[in-house]
Amino acid sequence: MSEFMQDSVFWGVALSFVAYGIGMLLQRKFHRAIFNPLLISVILIMVFLGVSGTDYREYQEGADVISYFLTPATVCLAIPLYEQIEFLKKNFRAIMVGILSGVLTSLCSVLAMSVFFGLNHKEYATLLPKSITTAIGMGVSEELGGYVTLTVAIIIITGILGSVLAETACRIFKITEPVARGVAIGTASHAIGTSKAMEMGETEGAVSGLSIAVAGLLTVVGASVFASYKERRYRLAIAF
Repeated sequence: MSEFMQDSVFWGVALSFVAYGIGMLLQRKFHRAIFNPLLISVILIMVFLGVSGTDYREYQEGADVISYFLTPATVCLAIPLYEQIEFLKKNFRAIMVGILSGVLTSLCSVLAMSVFFGLNHKEYATLLPKSITTAIGMGVSEELGGYVTLTVAIIIITGILGSVLAETACRIFKITEPVARGVAIGTASHAIGTSKAMEMGETEGAVSGLSIAVAGLLTVVGASVFASYKERRYRLAIAF
């Protein structure tokens, strides 16, 4: 098995596709949010690597090619956005207010948790971009001095949780308006959540796709402000 993995360049890609395919089959069979294909594939890959004793770096070398599709896949979200452009124009103000509220809630919650748990600046900066797409979040984390690899893991976990809990949360809080659902999912759980929003409806998918881009830009600005505020407080605390 180890020799096969070393000889095969794309065994990681094959493993990822098989694991994701199993996740899709389970979701179609049981129709439960917990059987999210991405969540199932992550669990199966972790189990496989643990049981086979394969180092994660070996898997990453074989599956790294998948990461190159991240940016094109994000850009493709512009298609439903274009198809619903007139609808989005009519609801522009509500959408922008919703996205701004979501971004501020995310940043404030990270600030509150960092104070409560006594996180240092690097740990705090690592968490700030948790709700934006990986391509932007990596740059934000690096610029603010966070742990980039940990930021990527946190972004993925946030997206998976958003995708799994999206429908349940909307049902509990009685959110039935497609625009509100799309804004909430896109702002909170970026591209992974948007894939779920597209399953819920074209309007949800379009609004969620727009929310990814706008929330990303707002978070770039907001994260810098919040990071500098926390750092100033930390320096004042040391001084006194």
